[in-house]
Amino acid sequence: MKIFTAEQIRNWDEFTISYEPIASVLLMERASNAVANWINENSKNHRKIVLFCGKGNNGGDGFAVARMLYLKGFDVDVFVNDPKGKFSQDAYINFKRLADISGVSVRNFNQVEQYSFDDKTIIIDALFGTGLSRPLNGEYKELIEYLNTKKNIKISIDVPSGLFIDQILDENSVILKANYTLSFQCWKRSFLHPEAGIYTGKVIILDINLSKKYQDSTETKYFVIDDDLIESLFKPRNDFSHKGTYGKAVIIGGSYGKIGAAVLATKSALKTGAGLTFTIAPKCGYEILQTSCPEAMFIEAGEKIVEKFTIEEKMTIGIGPGLGTDENTAKGLLSFLRNYSNPLVLDADALNIISKDEENKNLIPEKSIITPHPKEFERLFGKTKDSFKRLELAREKAKELKIYIVLKDHHTKVITPEGEVFYNITGNAGLAKGGSGDVLTGILTSLLAQGYSAKNACILGVWLHGKAADLTAEKHSKESMLPMQVIDEFGNVFIDLNKRLTKSL
Repeated sequence: MKIFTAEQIRNWDEFTISYEPIASVLLMERASNAVANWINENSKNHRKIVLFCGKGNNGGDGFAVARMLYLKGFDVDVFVNDPKGKFSQDAYINFKRLADISGVSVRNFNQVEQYSFDDKTIIIDALFGTGLSRPLNGEYKELIEYLNTKKNIKISIDVPSGLFIDQILDENSVILKANYTLSFQCWKRSFLHPEAGIYTGKVIILDINLSKKYQDSTETKYFVIDDDLIESLFKPRNDFSHKGTYGKAVIIGGSYGKIGAAVLATKSALKTGAGLTFTIAPKCGYEILQTSCPEAMFIEAGEKIVEKFTIEEKMTIGIGPGLGTDENTAKGLLSFLRNYSNPLVLDADALNIISKDEENKNLIPEKSIITPHPKEFERLFGKTKDSFKRLELAREKAKELKIYIVLKDHHTKVITPEGEVFYNITGNAGLAKGGSGDVLTGILTSLLAQGYSAKNACILGVWLHGKAADLTAEKHSKESMLPMQVIDEFGNVFIDLNKRLTKSL
């Protein structure tokens, strides 16, 4: 799914109005109907609605939603800052339609503190949408501050009021904290960053049939990884294949006390389809690895740490899980990278070793994949003000070094050397545990070994990791789920993928 800027979204509306063709007020009706239907279907125990509407088109959506929900049997009240003030053309049309319904009361913002918000009341935010051009101030700021004190369920139409979609606001800005955001047609970039995503609650993308021609022809560098993209990338297993078809994956990692990281990465590579899997690790991990991962072959690389980085031809390598940063390990890794030119996966301590010297980054082979979390990224490339700035720096570095960066976060981002960004929307907070990154390293190494391009391995890999984590959370909870349990769910994800791609008779 493409992600567009606020300007591109406005142009998308205008293109749809011109070329469908459809009157703008009817397009508003279409969008509002989608919102009203979703609320009606998902609000069985809440039949009282209070809407806060602005003067622009987001407010027009709110007026139309108020009318539609009233006709569906909801008890509806509406607040505006001045019922006699100036509205946008389409907002005014819907305001007049609402005014003709005697059962809906329209009140001023200054009456809100006298309003009774019982625990069955849903608050709907239709103040600004994507049209906000500056931080909230005055009565709007005071209103949002007041609404944020209420424990009622809050639903924002399109965008939580106070939030920009193309940038991060100052930490002191006032933004409505929604439980749900019903957004039109596509994700907005700010929703996918932690500083802004905390305000959106659960994001629901409503398809309002904006022009597909515009969507297909309009260029962007930003995308959400969705099911359609995954289905286009995934390669089902050929019935006439053999183990040589799916490559040799090698995990280099582990040190005394950190063999578990190598186990997780190895098992992950095995469970995601590598034809042959090897683990290069210190001798102290031999029994553990051979017992826990009998399908993988063990190659000794030292006593308690990895010192020797020796591989055969046609092996795809993932380095880092539990590796440690011992002086001899660091020396061996950097020496290996100076003489190795094929794409590989670098994570965890491999990145920490590289970050010790600015020049080490130039040793990373072109088309390789690195998988830093925010702190590892900071060590490698420097500190940034916020996650938007961090992403832009990652785009610069991916282009400069000609590598793929998997920037781990709640919504992990895949950044390509061409400056494309793919946001992943699978996964959950249960992955915020030691070992989760090791699992991802195993996935990426395995997919590379199987012949996926680096770009496709990253996109499919982060999606698969998150999807398995979502299944794991359903069974064990985010609090109790373990990285090994995520690995156990890979099979169910692949079963579902194969079913979707199998043509039924």
